[in-house]
Amino acid sequence: MQDQLRIYRQILFDLALHHLEPLEGNYSRLALVAALRDPSTGRYGEKTLMETYGKEPVHQALSRCHEELFERVLELPLARQQEDLAQYVGTQEGAGVPNAKATGEILESWIPPEAPGYLKELFRSNLNALFELLRDGKSKARSGT
Repeated sequence: MQDQLRIYRQILFDLALHHLEPLEGNYSRLALVAALRDPSTGRYGEKTLMETYGKEPVHQALSRCHEELFERVLELPLARQQEDLAQYVGTQEGAGVPNAKATGEILESWIPPEAPGYLKELFRSNLNALFELLRDGKSKARSGT
């Protein structure tokens, strides 16, 4: 048990040091960890971490990390979530604010499969509203109003 806990902590330390800490904002970190999940298998993985620690420990650690980042975003006030999301969208080269279809795809990939249903619904509702606000803000900025 002690070895498992030590390995879990080391995986999270390496993930934070090499992948998460360089990123700004909670949505950037959530997007990164969500992207480490293979949608066809539901398994999390990162090549360097798996080579060092093995597939199963990495899957378990990344799965839990995804849940924690997801919950951390939901704990933020909506105004802070909006700022954080705007910052994330601004870092996506040439992507701009996603349309409604792309928003739905993002939502589903960012939600950890093990999250409780009520948190999934809250997250979907918040992000749909926040993306809509970002789209409205961009269209008003272009029209000069």
